[in-house]
Amino acid sequence: MKILDVRNVKKFFGKRLILNDINFTVDAGECLGIVGLSGGGKSTLAKIIARLIPCDFGEIFLCGEDITHATGNAFYKNVQMIFQTPEDSFNPRRTLGKSIAEPIKNFLDDKNLRGRVENFLAEVGLPKNYYERYPREVSGGECQRAAIARAISISPKLLICDEATSALDVNTAEQIVTLIKKLCAEKNIACLFITHDLATLKKLADRVLVLEDGRLKTLDESKFKEVLAWSD
Repeated sequence: MKILDVRNVKKFFGKRLILNDINFTVDAGECLGIVGLSGGGKSTLAKIIARLIPCDFGEIFLCGEDITHATGNAFYKNVQMIFQTPEDSFNPRRTLGKSIAEPIKNFLDDKNLRGRVENFLAEVGLPKNYYERYPREVSGGECQRAAIARAISISPKLLICDEATSALDVNTAEQIVTLIKKLCAEKNIACLFITHDLATLKKLADRVLVLEDGRLKTLDESKFKEVLAWSD
């Protein structure tokens, strides 16, 4: 089933064309990787799809519904985003458990809220007592696991990962990649994984596209070594 369908999206910053006729789809349970140089428009694309900023031209469909100008809770229940520095996406004055519980309270009627959050912590490999931990009390990898728990807690259709492993050490990044791939496959979530690190992406993505000069291109073997060098 096609979850995300991006059609002819363009984005200008002033007179500069950042994204030019972007077209791609992502199916349920599939992970599509998008790789490109830093500053090449990858995060801009992620924010457009997440409706954090508007596109100037084009259309975006989620499960067949036009979401190009969508707002409100119904949209954000179906699209969740994981950022490069998860600690910045958590309220430092709230425990991880309470932050994970927040979207559940907004979208679902669950009388056993704490128990549900503890189950999600366990799913991402964190002890249940991390419910009481604050973001400053855990490592970057643990904080990213908590961010993943929060993202999947409301059963989204699409998970957008914007440089989700670039702030982590190599071993931790590999663990996070394995976790994301496992959860998306098990829960049939479409995943858009955007990064500059092709070495990480090749372990995760079912397909890889390259964002180059504002356009998306299919990654072929002739360009593999060149693109791989971007992460050096």
